[in-house]
Amino acid sequence: MAKLTRRACIGAAAAVPLASAPVAAGGIKLCEVFSPGQASRMRLARQMGVNWAIAGVTGALAKVRREQYVETIAAIKSEFQQAGLRIAGVESDPVPTEKIKLGLPGRDEQIQNYKAALDALGRAGIPMVCNNFMAGLGWYRTRVDVPARGGALTSEFDNREARKQGLTQWGEISEEKIWANLEYFLKTIMPVAESAGVKMALHPDDPPLSPLRGIGRILTSAANYRRVFDIAPSPMNGVTFCQANFKAMGEDIYKLAREWCNAKKIFFVHFRDIEGQGERFRETFHDNGPTDMPRMLKIYADAGFDGPMRPDHAPTMEGESNATPGYAMMGKVFAFGYMKGIMEGLHIAYE
Repeated sequence: MAKLTRRACIGAAAAVPLASAPVAAGGIKLCEVFSPGQASRMRLARQMGVNWAIAGVTGALAKVRREQYVETIAAIKSEFQQAGLRIAGVESDPVPTEKIKLGLPGRDEQIQNYKAALDALGRAGIPMVCNNFMAGLGWYRTRVDVPARGGALTSEFDNREARKQGLTQWGEISEEKIWANLEYFLKTIMPVAESAGVKMALHPDDPPLSPLRGIGRILTSAANYRRVFDIAPSPMNGVTFCQANFKAMGEDIYKLAREWCNAKKIFFVHFRDIEGQGERFRETFHDNGPTDMPRMLKIYADAGFDGPMRPDHAPTMEGESNATPGYAMMGKVFAFGYMKGIMEGLHIAYE
């Protein structure tokens, strides 16, 4: 038997290749959302092995003329590239849209801005917009300081509390009016999206119930999404599959994710979970909600989904400010580790 020496051990170890994390070789694009100037958050994402980003560009484009959109988007792309991140899409609408959604005077001017923004995104090679049609109110919660596991803070929606807050400044707006506004927008904008090569990934209403404080909400069911597909039949007209929103609707999210992935209608995934449904629900950590999260990841992978996916609405954890509920970073650090662990265990490709 050969004598085992320290030199022999070192030589043998050197001959064994070191294990490494999956490299960018195809698969689901794990990403996090950033606005320009968030250098610290970008560095943290890169330290977690995140290579892709979803960019918030609305603030930047709102400050410049349409003629400056191309150079503004190019500058944002350059900033992200310098941070080591590739942009997989933008969230939410790239320009202000309140007049479009409410059907107010000036909406055609906003639509022209939107067209110019899509053209600028296409020129920059940014292939997706996560838009929404939540008029008057965006994503909405009645509490953002609900104690969760270990004292972390999460958010909750309770429609009983929402009703107590009364109507917004916009008063009562019917669902029919919102449908008409959405149809006007889609039929005008979709040809430009097709020309620019930019997918429109429509996000569901959050919460998905109607009315909300007097305002009609229409992206509240799978059936209504199918109506949206029929209004503007296009390969660029699709979905941001925000799992928890479709769960809050009462949909079978396992079946629906499989159906729409196979139909190539899911352009972007928001990976999150909730307890409860429609009238009342609260956000959970990614690992302690009722949804079978490994099963969901396998459904996406088996259907060949290779678009962007980001963990959404994580609780605020120890030592963090709750100034931006759902968007603090420590919960995202945990979520990315959880997702990567599942994906490596199930041999799901990601980049």
